[in-house]
Amino acid sequence: MEPTRVLLVKHGDSHHSHEGVHGGPQGCRGLTDLGRWEVGRLRDRLMGTLDGPVTVYSSVIPRAIETARILAEAVGGAEGMEEGTEVVEDCGLCTFHMDKHLDGMSWDEIRREHATPNGGVYLPFERGSESWSDVVNRVSKTLIGITARHAGETVIIAGHEETVETSLIAFGALPVYRTFDVQVHTASVTEWYTTDDPAAEWDTSTSAWLPARWTMTRFADSAHTED
Repeated sequence: MEPTRVLLVKHGDSHHSHEGVHGGPQGCRGLTDLGRWEVGRLRDRLMGTLDGPVTVYSSVIPRAIETARILAEAVGGAEGMEEGTEVVEDCGLCTFHMDKHLDGMSWDEIRREHATPNGGVYLPFERGSESWSDVVNRVSKTLIGITARHAGETVIIAGHEETVETSLIAFGALPVYRTFDVQVHTASVTEWYTTDDPAAEWDTSTSAWLPARWTMTRFADSAHTED
């Protein structure tokens, strides 16, 4: 079987990050001009590098959807793909799920009015939000499900910093709580791949037990935005 290739892209620069608000499905106003330029540079970089069937996914939040639609323009020339391929939106790829009344609210107000004691890995930092372990479980299930459906294919996923971080757990088998932090730049790409190699010492099928053995080839690569 051909390699299963996953390109995880953090959305481009977005309005919500400058406004200091929680940008959920309703509160997010999409990408800034800078963000569209960043993602456009990544689209151009991906042109001609996508082989075989390619599927583009995004979370259901506008900044990720807009990112995915720009990236999908790089897919039209790939084998098995048609121009104007639709982006598959999946809520499982979102950043922290929070109650609707918090969507669009400033983070200062959220932390002042809704903070909870002892928040952290297993308990949420704010009332009405998921905990980190909730995010990891949801996003991991979604990532593994997508790769099982598209075994031997290429998948582009436009998501959030948490989507990329969770791949370290879902594909890299790191613990839910790490002893180090990572920085994921806007419009950066993180790439994983696996193959079904009968000569390997481990089972590399994306849908088998034990889980596949994945290889990370790049992390938070944003060279396309550097002049």
